[in-house]
Amino acid sequence: MEYRKLGYTDIDVSVITYGSFAIGGTMWAGTEKGEARQAILASIDHGVTTLDTAPFYGLGLSEELIGDTISGMDRSRIQILTKFGMVWDGSNNGRGDFMFDIEQDGKTYPVYKFASKENVIKEAEESLQRLRTDYLDLLQLHWFDSTTPVDETMEALQRLIDQGKIRAAGVSNYDKGQMLEAQQTIRLASNQVPYSMLKRGIEAEVIPTAVENGIGIIAYSPLERGLLTGKFFNGNALKSTDHRNGYFAQFDLQRVQTFLEEIEPVAFDKGVTLSQLVLKWTTLQPGISVVLAGARNKEQAVSNARAIDIQLSTEELAYINEQLDVLV
Repeated sequence: MEYRKLGYTDIDVSVITYGSFAIGGTMWAGTEKGEARQAILASIDHGVTTLDTAPFYGLGLSEELIGDTISGMDRSRIQILTKFGMVWDGSNNGRGDFMFDIEQDGKTYPVYKFASKENVIKEAEESLQRLRTDYLDLLQLHWFDSTTPVDETMEALQRLIDQGKIRAAGVSNYDKGQMLEAQQTIRLASNQVPYSMLKRGIEAEVIPTAVENGIGIIAYSPLERGLLTGKFFNGNALKSTDHRNGYFAQFDLQRVQTFLEEIEPVAFDKGVTLSQLVLKWTTLQPGISVVLAGARNKEQAVSNARAIDIQLSTEELAYINEQLDVLV
């Protein structure tokens, strides 16, 4: 595994980081807890020391699974990244930006983006309990909340840093202007944003701004939630409650399939999978600090971790980029 400093901080993170959205089950047609725990353990066994989660993932379940799994381990060897600001429990009393309704276990929950000072502190304490730890390596605002002054949110995060409850503060899904505004109140360690072969918009402004200001970029959905593994095109059906049935509709699937067929020989020649090739490519892109890779079982976790070992020549990278130019 390779490790990098996260932004300006002294926090060493594994370049391939475990992403735990799917094991929460929410929007993913459920989860198998035993397999999820094995995936977390296998990731750690193969050098993935950094685990990214959020309260929203499974409405607390993802954090609980991580907390239970790593309980008793040397905490100093593991970096826990979590988030706040997606509220579903009604504690916001209707305040914040409404996002959507989510259904889980037969109940419907209205989800809001909400980042008031009180909510930052409340969610941080809840995450500490679910994760069974006394500090978080990184606490990130999940989504921008237009109803709360940015400085109020950032001042609450600074208070948590001063109290030793978090080592660093970050944001997620922030654009250039939002990052710069937050920087006026606190020094951001990172911005977690969507980035993949199919979504490279952050290359224009977000990445250059982050690099200039010592902000790390945590890339999420590098495999586009499984689309770039190629499995979807090989008869792997999705359950009716899986959100990817709608998510994949944003892409020209025929063109994506053609692209994967063009780069598959590169993976074949190296004895690796498409998903490993895609992950490795993502880790090599300028300005990217961390690449999140989700895994719902041990096999996927090991595969993701081993992607970092792939060696790509200048010619191979150029070929992949040429095919991408045709795709977009």
